[in-house]
Amino acid sequence: MIGKAGNWYCSEGKFSKQRKKILIMDLFDYMRETQSEKESPLASRMRPTTLEEVVGQQHIIGRDKLLHRAIKADKLGSIIFYGPPGTGKTTLAKVIANTTSSEFEQINATIAGKKDMEAVVKEAKDRLGMYQKKTILFIDEIHRFNKGQQDYLLPFVEDGTITLIGATTENPYFEVNGALLSRSSVFELKALEKDDIKILLKRAVYDKEKGMGSFKAEIDEEALDFLADIAGGDARNALNAIELGILTTERSEDGLIHITLDVASECIQKRVVRYDKGGDNHYDTISAFIKSMRGSDPDAAVYYLAKMLYAGEDVKFIARRIMICASEDVGNADPMALTVAVSAAQAVERIGMPESQIILSQAVLYVASAPKSNSAVKAISAANESVRRTKTTVPSHLQDAHYKGSAKLGHGIGYQYAHDYPNHYAHQQYLPDEIKDARFYEPGGLGKEKEIKEWLQKLRQE
Repeated sequence: MIGKAGNWYCSEGKFSKQRKKILIMDLFDYMRETQSEKESPLASRMRPTTLEEVVGQQHIIGRDKLLHRAIKADKLGSIIFYGPPGTGKTTLAKVIANTTSSEFEQINATIAGKKDMEAVVKEAKDRLGMYQKKTILFIDEIHRFNKGQQDYLLPFVEDGTITLIGATTENPYFEVNGALLSRSSVFELKALEKDDIKILLKRAVYDKEKGMGSFKAEIDEEALDFLADIAGGDARNALNAIELGILTTERSEDGLIHITLDVASECIQKRVVRYDKGGDNHYDTISAFIKSMRGSDPDAAVYYLAKMLYAGEDVKFIARRIMICASEDVGNADPMALTVAVSAAQAVERIGMPESQIILSQAVLYVASAPKSNSAVKAISAANESVRRTKTTVPSHLQDAHYKGSAKLGHGIGYQYAHDYPNHYAHQQYLPDEIKDARFYEPGGLGKEKEIKEWLQKLRQE
């Protein structure tokens, strides 16, 4: 209670100002946490607390897997969780927090600094020294820490003061210090399967404790399939959409909130595109995409690109198809096409959506507009057939002569070094005797390959 002079009292006497400050802070923290639990997003409320509740990622948390056994036995070493957003990195950290006997501390690298780490390390040292209790430190977005911040953790991870759990959406082999990686196990989380997302959506709709079951909503199978597919393996994206749908949809005459396909499409802000990534339409669309680039129609090519992106196609898959087309259908008619395609593939891995669509668009338009040649395909196909059909021997003047005694075997004798001759070309036989007159590469007549054709003809006439 509070006395007339503003002092705080209990049955044992007056509280100090410091104790009063702590009590007020504890009260505010309690109120904030209680309020947060009631108003936190569905994706946060639905977060599993035990391994049995976790959906997906069975390749690392299945009952016979190392991580499952380590968590259950509370014998966890330092680990790095790596994977796309919404795949369960923070979820697994929270499960560990709920099962471990160690003290669990959490910081986010986007807002934390070295002082925050110093405070955690100091408490961990005290805890270990006084109570022999270990500390697990979970660092979300660990790739955001610079080299110096990551280096600071190294000795404390090494001597067991803290057990590190890092979570990152970036490849840890590029973004996390090698010294930390060498002391950690890296677990890659995959995008959740469609069936996994459906399980989570059903829990969200019908679970009255953690989900929105008290709202008395129902979700159509069509809407369930659509949301699970369009979420692209991101559980958070799907749960946010279903929460928005339930909160903003009026009840029907039967007293229920019906999540239909139209409602689902509106809530995830994407119209329904007829595009089943596991069905015929997927292959039809990618086929049309490739044939449009090959056929030099940049308008059609960029349209099919947009359709695939809109439907949630993996940008890395699209980038791979562009690279193949750049070599298979453009080839040496414009060698820059492959350079552009490879650069685009590397860029989309680093940047992500939505900006990646611009990079892919640039690559698609370049490849579609470039002069075409499939001479590289024909050349390797013809060479493969010759290798299968004919047994050959490398001509002796081309054989390796960089060892003692090679001359006695006749190896390398008579070889003409091309750079000693005009146009850096020496007229000599390179193919084996058995196929010495074969022609595998026939350059086309477009773009850079026209120049290549003319140049080779000139050399062969000398």
